Amino acid sequence: MKILIAEDAPVNQVLLTSFLSPYGECHVVSDGDAAIEAFEKSLDLDILDFDLVCLDIMMPKRDGQAVLQKIREMERERGIGSGQQVKVLMITALDDSENIMEALVKGQCEGYLTKPVSRVTLQNQLGMLGIS
Repeated sequence: MKILIAEDAPVNQVLLTSFLSPYGECHVVSDGDAAIEAFEKSLDLDILDFDLVCLDIMMPKRDGQAVLQKIREMERERGIGSGQQVKVLMITALDDSENIMEALVKGQCEGYLTKPVSRVTLQNQLGMLGIS
């Protein structure tokens, strides 16, 4: 499995990588534009397709909500249907209903975690996504 982690805080990058590396190969970027670039490159090259994307909502250059919208747009442009889309987890310090609704409903992500993320919480979310 290939995982894209988009997180601007180095400590959270290390934490998420340590939690997710047993599941597969982790690629880390530190801002929204870099996340879009990495995802687009994976689609174009067709050799690094990501199975999971973890997006921090508050990132430099472009926030996680905008990145999620762009990911879904790129998938639609390439004819990738809803059953084939990458699984996206939004990860943020924001614990409010507006961001939860935007991420889950409008953004079409598969899950939402609030910081600090624990290994158990992340494992539970991955289990609900069928990733073990």
